[in-house]
Amino acid sequence: MAGDLYLTIDVGTGSVRAALVDEAGRIQHLAAHEHDQIVPQYGWSEQRAENWWTGVVRAIRDVLAAAPEAKGRIAALCACGQMHGTVLLDDTGRLTRPNIPLWNDKRTSELVRAFETQYRVADYIADSGNPPTPAWPAFKLQWLRDHDAPAYRSAASVVMPKDFINFRLTGEIAMDRTEAACSFLMDPRTGTWSQKMCDLLQLDRAKLAPIRRPLDILGSVTAAAAIETGLPQGLPVLVGAGDFPVALLGSGVTRPGLGSDVTGTSAIITLNADRPLLDAEISNIGTVEGGWGGFVLLESGGDAMRWARRAFHERSLDYAAIVEQAANAPAGSERLFFLPYLTGERFGKHRNSRAQFFGITAEHGLAHLHRAVMEGVALAVTRHIRIMEQACGHRLERVIASGGGAKTPLWLKIKASAYNIPIVIPREAECGIIGCAAMAATATGRFSRIDAAAGSFVTHVGEVLPDPRWAETYQRMQPVFDRLYRHSQALYDDLDRLHD
Repeated sequence: MAGDLYLTIDVGTGSVRAALVDEAGRIQHLAAHEHDQIVPQYGWSEQRAENWWTGVVRAIRDVLAAAPEAKGRIAALCACGQMHGTVLLDDTGRLTRPNIPLWNDKRTSELVRAFETQYRVADYIADSGNPPTPAWPAFKLQWLRDHDAPAYRSAASVVMPKDFINFRLTGEIAMDRTEAACSFLMDPRTGTWSQKMCDLLQLDRAKLAPIRRPLDILGSVTAAAAIETGLPQGLPVLVGAGDFPVALLGSGVTRPGLGSDVTGTSAIITLNADRPLLDAEISNIGTVEGGWGGFVLLESGGDAMRWARRAFHERSLDYAAIVEQAANAPAGSERLFFLPYLTGERFGKHRNSRAQFFGITAEHGLAHLHRAVMEGVALAVTRHIRIMEQACGHRLERVIASGGGAKTPLWLKIKASAYNIPIVIPREAECGIIGCAAMAATATGRFSRIDAAAGSFVTHVGEVLPDPRWAETYQRMQPVFDRLYRHSQALYDDLDRLHD
């Protein structure tokens, strides 16, 4: 039957993926093509935009080759992508700069510090919806203005990675509200570009692409794109959204009271809300369904486990063996604390924070150290949850976990007990692909609301409940952890001066 498949594209940092998803939300075929990051110098991270397009073309052709009959059955195409990568296009649609600074590029750190020195949080947070960080495109644009003036001057449109792919597919230029909300340039009250923020940062508002809704039909596949990709000319293409909010949708985090825990290298905890949570420690992202997701990022989530494996075992043990050791220690690790700030923090005045163990005695062994690392991440995230709950005025009811950390039962139980909130896991781990499919199904009329599409496509398995005894232990430890966090900040600058 025509129109019973959805084609999804995910422009990730490590690869481009394309997938065909059926009307029941099942992935039928998936293809991926890797691309490299370019590191011209320490702290920089770039990719070539043309490599994204090459990967998209190859991935689409792969999934169509795997299902030759599918071409005529695709109802719509929806893309998501890595956020904050700042792409400049001239008035003919050509790239003014082939290499794109990515979300993890830190070259703007000095610009962020200068902004924080010049302005108080109260001066701008209601207009930006976010605290400043090197990730935001606003600061990338400042850097491009100052260090690649020809590329900046000749740019007519600023777009994000998935928007560049959409342009190559349709010839149309737009940015969606989820990407714009994390630019540091969108007014969260109006959903339009903020002239005030552009003035504070001395950026040209006219260069910013039009903001559209993620579920809007941006355009259709052009004749030229059809020849390159093998797609049918005229196939509807959605505006789409950033990979993070699409993954929230595809994991089922669609209403206030629900939260998301994505633990990979970092750990991102997100609380679904009906308004942005304006706080110096909280970032805010627009959600696909039109609400907000307040989130806090812990730079070292799974990376804390990776560090412990290297530091204690020189990588001779696998993660399963390390978790098995940690399971031999009691909850609380005999009053041993670990502050997991191995690579600092993303926001605030203490980006130079450090990790530490506190409370080591002669009774502690490797099992305690390993469990303390897992518990330290959980306590750090719990601190973030309490800040967000206070900002929005309601408690989290349930957390939906995804990423590598969702595959470790012990860690899930530690987190559920520290948060004192049940945790569930999506049955389908490819949350971004499922989210894109739900968007395409809604945009083409199969569902009247995006939350209904997510409810149909997303199922959860393996509820992890808090252990009452562990929860009591962590509840007593949390205030001590919080005091350690605050009191340690006075020493970070002292540590830096020792390096001078």
